[in-house]
Amino acid sequence: MSRALAQYGTILRHAASGRRVAVQLVRSGHADRTVTPADWCGGLRPGDHGLLARCAGPTLDVGCGPGRLTAALVSRGRTALGVDTSAEAVRQARRRGAPVHHGCVFSPVPGEGAWHHVLLADGNIGIGGDPYRLLARCRDLLGTGGDVIVELDPPGTLSWQGIAVLRYDGRTGPSFPWAAVSVDDLSALAEDARLSIVERWMEADRCFARLSAG
Repeated sequence: MSRALAQYGTILRHAASGRRVAVQLVRSGHADRTVTPADWCGGLRPGDHGLLARCAGPTLDVGCGPGRLTAALVSRGRTALGVDTSAEAVRQARRRGAPVHHGCVFSPVPGEGAWHHVLLADGNIGIGGDPYRLLARCRDLLGTGGDVIVELDPPGTLSWQGIAVLRYDGRTGPSFPWAAVSVDDLSALAEDARLSIVERWMEADRCFARLSAG
């Protein structure tokens, strides 16, 4: 996993420097998925505004990357904390004024059991390769009445979990566990994780849902 994080860090550095970065997320037997790191390193993306508007209380941004969402919340006067395992992501996030915990969401996190919102944006439902385990962990991080706000793949796509690699600059990187969840499959997954779907919406061709632990 450390080698995969090193590759990810290199990609982020190149994207932050303005270099044109084309990345493919590859899983055996499935179509490659294009990943656009410039979306993470730049300003707010189309679709982010509706996401942020739903974060009225203290928010934990899981897999925050370079911190665009965490920084945007802080700039609006909200309490927010990013969490990421990548040292490069943490450096970039802190440079833009985002408070970040350098660590894994499955390890102890500041404010456990007290967060009003937990964000899983930009495909971060895939973290760890087990969406059920991740959602169950996010539920445990919430305070009473809290919710998980998650970005999902669009209708008609296939959910999957397994081993993936990133292909960048003509090189295929080390493997890591990952997953994707279609909005079509959310109901069963949420029920298994003891979460209820409060809201679903689309903005700028992105799919989101809000899941309540209450």
